Amino acid sequence: MSRTAVVILNYNGERLLQQFLSSVITYSREAEIIVADNGSTDGSIALLEKEFPSIRIIRLDSNYGFCGGYNRALQLIDADYYVLLNSDIEVTPGWLTPLINLLDTKPDVAAVHPKILSYHHKHQFEYAGAGGGLIDALGYPFCRGRIFDYVEEDQGQYNDQRQVFWATGACLMIRAKAYHQFNGLDEDFFAHMEEIDLCWKLQRAGQWVHYCGYSTIYHVGAGTLGYDNPRKTYLNFRNGLFLIFKHFDDKELLYKLPLRIALDWLAAVMYLVTGKASNAIAVLKAHRDFIFNLGREVKKRKALQCQYPEYSRAAIYQGSVIIDFFLLKKRKIGQ
Repeated sequence: MSRTAVVILNYNGERLLQQFLSSVITYSREAEIIVADNGSTDGSIALLEKEFPSIRIIRLDSNYGFCGGYNRALQLIDADYYVLLNSDIEVTPGWLTPLINLLDTKPDVAAVHPKILSYHHKHQFEYAGAGGGLIDALGYPFCRGRIFDYVEEDQGQYNDQRQVFWATGACLMIRAKAYHQFNGLDEDFFAHMEEIDLCWKLQRAGQWVHYCGYSTIYHVGAGTLGYDNPRKTYLNFRNGLFLIFKHFDDKELLYKLPLRIALDWLAAVMYLVTGKASNAIAVLKAHRDFIFNLGREVKKRKALQCQYPEYSRAAIYQGSVIIDFFLLKKRKIGQ
């Protein structure tokens, strides 16, 4: 058993493994490196067996998505800490040590993520996680260093360590016990926002999520789905509704859910007027599928809120990131 297991979920990512796996092996001596293959049909397995024979491979029989792939793989791994690491990430010397030290010294912290910069623009923060994951009062996630399409340059302003609301699934270090306490990631999300859901559950159970700016990695981003891909739009809008429906209190949900739906429709209109009809349709499909799955989500909501009826608002930005960004023109929110 290794105390820390770095687990890379791969699906037809032969090129990315070839490009980035060496840096993970070189700079992660404290951990066991594992590639969980999500039923790839390219040359990923052959590449691993030929060029990286020391790497443990977990072969899954199909593509179970981000959530299902990790849930199945991590059941087979014995470690104290898991690191869920995207295949399109370049790590840096010493990146693991601050993360391990944080979990070693803060028993109430269940999950942590490092500073995430752009691989292609290494002086800028990257979309997924940036300088710490936050969420606003309406349940819209955002990050220090990246709000919507505005991205800050890294000038050391987030070289800190602090509580945040969510840690990105691009590089999520989590205690194994905490991961399995909630049966891992909700597979109905398939991909996108599943890590926010898990972090919200952790906080319901009195555990905390931190950002550690003393560790740095570089992320290509959108390695599977481009940022404007309609499939990504669909998942983000559908899963955003799943997220708030599951977690908001009854009183919150009564007025926040209709407001979120109205704002989503406004987003669909904006997609249309900017020539992105496929994205507008994706928003409507997301709402349709949210409604179709409402019975299932009601059961999840009841089970979760019965066991963990309260959650802390300590790491929630008590305002609207949409109003602050688009109307008030703020570019640094919740710092």
